[in-house]
Amino acid sequence: MRLVVTPDGVIRKFGNQLAVLGEDAPRAMQRALARTGDMARTQVVRALTQQTGLPRAVIVRAVRVTRPSFGSLAYIMTASGGNIRLRHFKARETRRGVSATPFGKRTVFAGTFMKAGWVWGKRVVKPNWNGQVFRRTGGVTGNGMDEFEVVRSGVYIPREMAQGATEQAWRDAVDKNLEQRMRHEIGRLLPR
Repeated sequence: MRLVVTPDGVIRKFGNQLAVLGEDAPRAMQRALARTGDMARTQVVRALTQQTGLPRAVIVRAVRVTRPSFGSLAYIMTASGGNIRLRHFKARETRRGVSATPFGKRTVFAGTFMKAGWVWGKRVVKPNWNGQVFRRTGGVTGNGMDEFEVVRSGVYIPREMAQGATEQAWRDAVDKNLEQRMRHEIGRLLPR
């Protein structure tokens, strides 16, 4: 999913000043877009962290930015990521199942596990499981062991970025700051 901000509406408002700037007009628009986009990105990361329940570091890695250049006056924010594994949501094992925080709400996923063993007090952490959360599928492997699968959360970062509080944070930051930044950058470049 992509969120894009362009200076289209602002160009109409500041058309006369941009005409006076001449060749410096693209520089003013590029600077204003870059600064406004960076401010909006900060708000998106904050909102997305709360909306998804993921740690901030995961969100920062998933959200990519294409900053404006003189050839392309657009600030583009894209996100990647599929159905996130449950282990990224502060997962911990309890007697009833694994407790994790997808969508920012702690939930117990019954029948899931993170450790090996049947006796509760003697369960062990398997180093090669890497903190993953598993659920038994009901099948049996070739050597007679229970078959299990990794549990996923249902959180998709691109989908969450383009809806709810995160999208509103993006729109609010752009609406609030773009005109102000444009006025500032034009003021810096206008002859005195």
